[in-house]
Amino acid sequence: MQASTRILGLDPGLRVTGWGLIDVLGSHLSHVAHGIVMSNDKEDLPSRLVSLYTQLVDIIQCYSPQEAAVEETFVNQNPLSALKLGIARGVVLLAPAQAGLIVGEYSANKVKKSVVGVGHADKTQVAMMVGRLLPASGGVTKDAADALAVAICHAHHRTFQHKIRMVQ
Repeated sequence: MQASTRILGLDPGLRVTGWGLIDVLGSHLSHVAHGIVMSNDKEDLPSRLVSLYTQLVDIIQCYSPQEAAVEETFVNQNPLSALKLGIARGVVLLAPAQAGLIVGEYSANKVKKSVVGVGHADKTQVAMMVGRLLPASGGVTKDAADALAVAICHAHHRTFQHKIRMVQ
């Protein structure tokens, strides 16, 4: 009997990072948990990064995922905001990588297309489709819905990626 794989999806942000966990068994997806981690914008950047990292490590230790997926950042018009988001994304990538997880990265368009069928879907459409695909997720916030969407995207694309690795 095949065991399920637990995937942690992450939607990076410095102020709010969404996270969502799903179990995958074949083509069946099931919701495990979801939420957000936040940093205090009154603290200095290093303290905020430590807070973000610590909270993510706690989630990884609590739920023991085998794989993780992180949404890639889009280019922001404000260079300082883009830089801070990039730094936060680095911490979001570091936490699962340091825990030894396989980490996939997906563009926002690929995530939306995988979940909604349209690469330019809005957050409301993504949240609605996440609710349909994972009915047990009920009333998920937009940041957590985005993170669950990243996990779903990884679940759809990881099988193909694993098959390519096995053939090579």
